[in-house]
Amino acid sequence: MIDWLYRYPPLYPGILLKRYKRFFADVQLTSGEIVTAHCPNTGPMTGVSTLQSAVQLSKSDNLNRKLAYTLELIQVHDNEPTWVGINTFLPNRVVKLALAKHLFSELGDYSQIKGEVVYGLDKKSRVDFFLTGSDEEPPIYLEVKNTTLSEGRLALFPDTETTRGQKHLRELMALLPLTRAVMLYFINRGDCIEFSPGDRTDPIYGKLLRDAIALGLEVLPCRFDISPEGIRYLGLAKLKI
Repeated sequence: MIDWLYRYPPLYPGILLKRYKRFFADVQLTSGEIVTAHCPNTGPMTGVSTLQSAVQLSKSDNLNRKLAYTLELIQVHDNEPTWVGINTFLPNRVVKLALAKHLFSELGDYSQIKGEVVYGLDKKSRVDFFLTGSDEEPPIYLEVKNTTLSEGRLALFPDTETTRGQKHLRELMALLPLTRAVMLYFINRGDCIEFSPGDRTDPIYGKLLRDAIALGLEVLPCRFDISPEGIRYLGLAKLKI
């Protein structure tokens, strides 16, 4: 029996016809009907938004929604046919489930999990997860980054310049060495076995990540198998810095 971390609701297969205005995607369902779906991904989706690709949509029964369908998965053929999760709201939900099961042994022992905790020099940022345990152990500030860009079997983050991501690295660096700071890269596709910063897309981010690691930032490049049935954890990718 497969130990799913997350099970998708019933999904509707189709073909991607067009993505536009960041939040909209036109999809032809297998029935032939063409629908406009919400695209819950504000990024460029570099390498994972090829037109005519197979996609999977979820459907809401909320009558107040303007768009009933949501784009959840897209299939790429970089190495072999692979489903990629493009819903950027899901990684944090899945990581929370994984944290509750203590699947990331690298984090050690903790007993409390808090989300969206205020931190940073100006106290205007929120870290995705704040983990605490015994008084003898330092707290853990954990940030999650959705990762979909790849070169072969090498996952890369980011897929575009990200001043927000740069800010998060600087704020995590400022916490060191008095506490533990962890960057968890949620590799939202099962075909990648290695991870590196995306230096070509954002060289500043790459330098900051290396500087942060030198100061003690911990990096967890977490691999996840994605399918229309659900999401399961595969373990860590090899970190190449």
